[in-house]
Amino acid sequence: MQILSVLNDVLTGALGPFGPLIAVGGLGVMLILLTIPLMLRQKQDPLEKLKQENQRSSTSVGTKTSLRAGVQNKKLDRYATFLEPQDAKQLSQIRLKLMQAGYRHRDAVRYFHFAQFALGVGLLILGVIYYVLVKSGTETSTQETLMYILGPAGIGYMMPKYWVTKRQQKRQEEIQDGFPDSLDMMLVCIEAGQSMDQSIIRVASEMRASYPALADEFEIVALQIKAGRDKPSVLGEMAERCGVQDISSFVTVLVQSQTFGTSIGEALRVYAGEMRDKRVMRAEEKANKLPTKMTLATMMLTVPPLLIILVGPSVLGIMDLLAMSK
Repeated sequence: MQILSVLNDVLTGALGPFGPLIAVGGLGVMLILLTIPLMLRQKQDPLEKLKQENQRSSTSVGTKTSLRAGVQNKKLDRYATFLEPQDAKQLSQIRLKLMQAGYRHRDAVRYFHFAQFALGVGLLILGVIYYVLVKSGTETSTQETLMYILGPAGIGYMMPKYWVTKRQQKRQEEIQDGFPDSLDMMLVCIEAGQSMDQSIIRVASEMRASYPALADEFEIVALQIKAGRDKPSVLGEMAERCGVQDISSFVTVLVQSQTFGTSIGEALRVYAGEMRDKRVMRAEEKANKLPTKMTLATMMLTVPPLLIILVGPSVLGIMDLLAMSK
C-alpha cells in the first residue's frame, strides 16, 4: 500500500491531479500496440503455401493490370480480420463508397481502416504528450482533460471518412458536369459511322484532359467490353461506380434502345438535349442561391460600420453631456 501511495504521489506531482489516469491510459495504449500484431498474426495455410511455391517454380507470364483493381498486397492478408468489416453488407457499402471516390484498389478498404486506426492512435498519443507537457501544471476539469486527450483521437479517426466523402462528392460533380459534353461527342461519333464501342473509346481519349474521372469510367467500360462481357452489365456497373443519377438514366436508355431495336443515335440526341437543359438549370439554381448566401456576409461587413458612423457621434455627445453634468 505504501508503494502505491508513493507512486500515486509521484504521478500526481509530475502530471497533475489526473496523473494516475494518464499513466494507466498510456500503458493501455502501449499494450494495445504491442498485442495487436500478436493477435492478428495468422499461420499460413499449407495449401496456400504450396500454391505460392508452384507459382514461383512455373514461368510467369506478364499480364496487364486492369484499371479497376490493382495488385493485391499480400502482407495485409494477415490483418484482414482487423482491417475489414466482418459484415458483408457493410463491407460492400464501404467498398462502393471508396470506388465512387476513385479508390479502386483491391485493398482500398484495408488502407482506409488502417488510416483511421493509425491517425486515431497517433493523435491520441500526441494529445497525451501535449497534456503532460503543457497542461499538467494547471488546474483542468475532467471534461477539459478528456477534450485534450480524446479530442485529437476522435478527429484523427473521422478525418479519413471526411476525406473520402469530399472526394466522392467532388468526383460525382465532375462526372455530372462533363457528362453532357461526352454525350454530344458520342452522338457525333455514332453519326459519323462509328460503332458504340469505338465511340466510347474515342470519348474516353478526348475527355481525358478536361474530365479525367469520366474518362477513366469510359475507359473501364471499353476494356470490359473488349474482354467479352455483355454491354448492359458493364454499363450498369459504370452507373454503380459513378453514383450519378444521370448516368443511371443513360444506361437505362441504352439498354431499352438495344432491347427494342430503336436507333441509338436518336436516343442519344434526345437524351443529350435533356442533359444540356439540366446543366443550365443547375447553373441557374446556383446563381439564384448566391444572393441569399451573400446576405449574411453583407450584413456582417456593412451594418456594423454603418451603425458606428451613424450612432457613434450621438454616443460621444451623450457621454460628453453626462461627463459635464457630473
